[in-house]
Amino acid sequence: MSAVSSDTAAYADRLARVRAAMEAQEIDVLLLSVGADLPWLTGYEAMPLERLTMLVAHRDGDATLVVPRLEAPRVVERPGVFTIRAWEETDDPVALVAALSGRAETAAIGDTTWARFVLELQREMPSTVFSRATAVTGALRAHKDAAEIEALRRAGAAADRVATALQGGDIALVGRTEAEVSAELSARLLAEGHHQVNFAIVAAGENAASPHHDASARVIRSGEVVLCDFGGTLDGYCSDITRCVSIGDPSPEVADAYAVLFEAQATAVKAATIGTPCEVVDGAARDIIAAAGFGENFIHRTGHGIGVEAHEDPYIVKGNAALLEHGHAFSIEPGIYLAGRFGLRLEDIVVATSAGPDAMNRVDHQLVVVEA
Repeated sequence: MSAVSSDTAAYADRLARVRAAMEAQEIDVLLLSVGADLPWLTGYEAMPLERLTMLVAHRDGDATLVVPRLEAPRVVERPGVFTIRAWEETDDPVALVAALSGRAETAAIGDTTWARFVLELQREMPSTVFSRATAVTGALRAHKDAAEIEALRRAGAAADRVATALQGGDIALVGRTEAEVSAELSARLLAEGHHQVNFAIVAAGENAASPHHDASARVIRSGEVVLCDFGGTLDGYCSDITRCVSIGDPSPEVADAYAVLFEAQATAVKAATIGTPCEVVDGAARDIIAAAGFGENFIHRTGHGIGVEAHEDPYIVKGNAALLEHGHAFSIEPGIYLAGRFGLRLEDIVVATSAGPDAMNRVDHQLVVVEA
């Protein structure tokens, strides 16, 4: 079987599962435009253009990919999954989608569809009740199959190799700006096989107290901790890792805080077993950090799902009572942030399996000391 044929079979299986979910939820038609649902279901990622691309998938009928003619050559045809309907510059693609949707009473539309197209479709389909496509696709995408887990493993291993270079002192820090180091992390991700970089946070000293700090012109100095959180997309699946390094021996305060963080992260990973509520995994990390007196300094959830998107279901957060299931992939990334002083975070991607939590990142979890 060729690679394209094998991929087509996988997409056909996904579409069959989507249609079963549509049947259960009484959704007549699924409408997917820009965003991660479309490539997950068809292998084609729509460019974010003013020209509409939209998959029209009926619960008990055909699936048609409506695409601008100038974009059609980018589509890999997948007979049995969808047909292609290319539209001309003088056509009305919204009217075309509405016509293909027929007299649908209910439609689930992609969560990241541009508002202009949602409003225009509602006008063209006044008797149709619209809902979010995530209700149909979210739970299905959260369950990674064996091929998807291997893709996450490859992405994680590539990110590990970059983190190993950071911990080994192969990436110069002192005297360089955060932005320069961020650029090098990005270049190394691409060199390790990622086709795009999604983010490369580099935060030195007090800047690390801002979890999503933008790498700046601030020069990195000896004697401080540098937090690096980076990831990208490889073979359609995302990597995401955070490691901190200390330039010279850390202060006792930083070392003690990191020891708490290390324990919290390891405990949460061990807790991430099938059948455990997401909020319990969050609590496993949070309780340790709170007991050490840093409860108010852990200011975000413990983790997020990951796959074709960097952030997707399931979310490891208080209030999410959903149970972890086989194939769920997510980050475990507790943090401790002291405003104006320092910030620490430790992150791995983990997959829940019948054999226990399977970490996609294996690089050293300690606060590694580098000299420059």
